[in-house]
Amino acid sequence: MDSKLTSKFIDLEKGKIHYHEKGSGDFLLFLHGSGPGVTGMANFSESIQTFSTNFHCIVLDLPGYGQSDPVDGDPIGASVESIIEFLDKADIKKSHIIGNSFGAVLGGLIAAYHPTRVDRFISIGGLGTNIFSAFPGEGITLLSAFVEDPSKDRLKQWLDSMVFDKSLIDEQMIESRYEQAIDPVQMETSKKFYAKTSLEAMAENFRGPDATNRIAHLSSIQAPTLLTWGRDDRVTPLDQMLIPMRLIPNCEVLILPKCGHWSMIEQKEAFESSVLAFLRR
Repeated sequence: MDSKLTSKFIDLEKGKIHYHEKGSGDFLLFLHGSGPGVTGMANFSESIQTFSTNFHCIVLDLPGYGQSDPVDGDPIGASVESIIEFLDKADIKKSHIIGNSFGAVLGGLIAAYHPTRVDRFISIGGLGTNIFSAFPGEGITLLSAFVEDPSKDRLKQWLDSMVFDKSLIDEQMIESRYEQAIDPVQMETSKKFYAKTSLEAMAENFRGPDATNRIAHLSSIQAPTLLTWGRDDRVTPLDQMLIPMRLIPNCEVLILPKCGHWSMIEQKEAFESSVLAFLRR
C-alpha cells in the first residue's frame, strides 16, 4: 500500500469506526487506552512511524473515541465485537496486536477468544489485576475526579500521573486532550468507566466473587505474548503483571525503568527496539 499515513472509516453494524493506516507487510493493529482526550493517534502517532517500515499498521479509534461512533452496552464486550467486525470488513484474517491499558485488556480478550485472528500480542500495562497495590490506583482516581468535574487543572493532574517524567506533559498536550475530552460523545464514553458510580461498581466487582472473571481468560491466550510495563506505572501498577506472566503459556516480560503508564512514549527507543525484536523473532 501507499507509504503515506491515511485516515479512513469503515461502516460497522452499530456505526462507523475510524482508523489510520500506513505501511505494508504483516498486519499490526494498535489499540489505545481509555481516558479523557485519548485517540488512536494520541497514543501511537510516533509508534506508527517506526513500525510502518516493517508492518502494515492499523491504528483504530475505539468506539466512542476520536472519530468513531459510540456503541451501547458493556464497553468492553462491545469494543471486542467492533474490533472483530472491523477485521472482517477490512479483510484482515490475522494480525499482531499492540494494546495500551484498555487496549491491552481488549487485545487479551481477542487473543483468548479469537485465537486464529492474533499472531503475536504485545500489552502496555493494563492486563491482569492488582495483587499488592490498592484498587483503584492513583491514576484512575484522578481520572474519575476529572470525569466528575472536568477542568484543565484536573486533566493535568491526571496526565501527570501517567508519566514518570512530568516535563512530557506540555501545554499543547493539555489543550489538545482537553478539547477532545469535553466532546459530549467522548465524555459519555469516559463516564461509562470512570464516573463515581461506575468506579464504585468496578471496585465492588474487584472485591466480589466475580473478581476472577478478569483473569480467567488469560490461560487461553496461545499467541506469543510480550508484557511491557513501566516500573513506575501509577495507573496499573507493576504487580498487575504477575498473574498474566504466570497464566499466559508463552509469555515474556519487559520492565522499563523511569517509566509510567505510556512506555511507548516515555521509553520510546527501548520499547520499539524490544517489540520489533519480538515481532521479528
